[in-house]
Amino acid sequence: MARLRLALVATLVFALAGCVSGSPAGGDEPKQSGDAYSGDVEWWTINLQKNYGSDIQKWIDAYQQEHPKVRIKWVDVPGQDITTKLLAAIASGKVPDVVNFTSATSGLFGGSMADLNSLFSKEDVAAYLPNLAEPMVVDGKRIAIPWYNGGTSLAFYNKDLLAKAGFDPAKPPKTYDEALALATKYHDATGKSATNFMAYSSVVQANGIPLLSDDKKKAAFNTPDTLAMLEKFKTLFSSGVIAPGSLGENQRDLPQSLENKLIAFNPVAVSSSLLNVQKNSPAVYSSIVVGPPVTGAGGKYYMPGQQVMGIPAKSDNQAAAAAWLKYVAAPEQQLALCKLVPIYPSSVKALEDPFFTEISGSTPADQARKILVDTFKQSVDASLGSGNDEQLRQLFDDQVRAFMSGTKPAKQTLDDAEKAWNDTLAKAK
Repeated sequence: MARLRLALVATLVFALAGCVSGSPAGGDEPKQSGDAYSGDVEWWTINLQKNYGSDIQKWIDAYQQEHPKVRIKWVDVPGQDITTKLLAAIASGKVPDVVNFTSATSGLFGGSMADLNSLFSKEDVAAYLPNLAEPMVVDGKRIAIPWYNGGTSLAFYNKDLLAKAGFDPAKPPKTYDEALALATKYHDATGKSATNFMAYSSVVQANGIPLLSDDKKKAAFNTPDTLAMLEKFKTLFSSGVIAPGSLGENQRDLPQSLENKLIAFNPVAVSSSLLNVQKNSPAVYSSIVVGPPVTGAGGKYYMPGQQVMGIPAKSDNQAAAAAWLKYVAAPEQQLALCKLVPIYPSSVKALEDPFFTEISGSTPADQARKILVDTFKQSVDASLGSGNDEQLRQLFDDQVRAFMSGTKPAKQTLDDAEKAWNDTLAKAK
């Protein structure tokens, strides 16, 4: 889980111009008095204090000046420690009042969070994008409020290499099948591998195949559609259309990459990988065409996850905690944070700011930001809600690697992956 949490901040897409003064929002939060605005509010975040501490501290100072009976106690937790630390706090009963966690761990922590329906009005919740806010409702209980995220994936095409395959930069592939057809055409024309695209869990999910049952207790991916997908990818991998290094576990450091021109395109890539191309291979960067990530039949864009904030049910100062949460997740603060680091807000108002709507320039980075904003409202949080998403995905992807490099039948691969998931899910009960 630590890798996903770090990735959400590390999926920092491009260097955004400008920096904020640190001035916090003022006036949007209704003024109240009394117990709701008194006492300590302990607030936990993930990996923010080192680089953005002075800016966020200004928000805290301004808030405390406006609400002198409140003291915000900010605790910043390293990404690799947040799960252990929060589980220990919940077990001991000594919990923070507001805590930052990820949607990928919502299944793990959701049962320990207060129901925010009693603390946030419908109007409060309507301030956040529905596609980001709705996944934070579990069995009618609102366990968290969305905060920020790294955006969806992108597609990157080396137009110079792909010219040999008749690639039209104005009409990049839209679907998985179109991407695989382009890969095959490129391989036929050059004899070289075209892409690192592989049928891992994220690709199966984005193709519209449920990975988990509705009750989150059983694997649901062992279907004829998944079987056909694995067999199709195996044929392309074995023939060399898909690069041999695509089975590496570290997807950020595969031997065949856009930078070294050993592949020609990546139809679903972490957006921050464009930075690597720009830094390591400027000549390749100048030939990159950016497009939306390819999709399955449903046409949805999947977001790896998002940073959210909740209020533990054992907090003894929930009213003051809710007031602080509303303030720190308000459009002004979200926009300020997005200007400090290239992330994306959950606030409708923040996303409508000229900072996001008036993007000029024609570099690959400019193209990428425009596409990310355009696809943002149609994005879907890919978190499974299992409480153990990362381990489950690792189990599935390991089976795919074994299948692609071995002789085990596709059906046996899915059976083995299904058993591994069900055993893991049963242990979590």
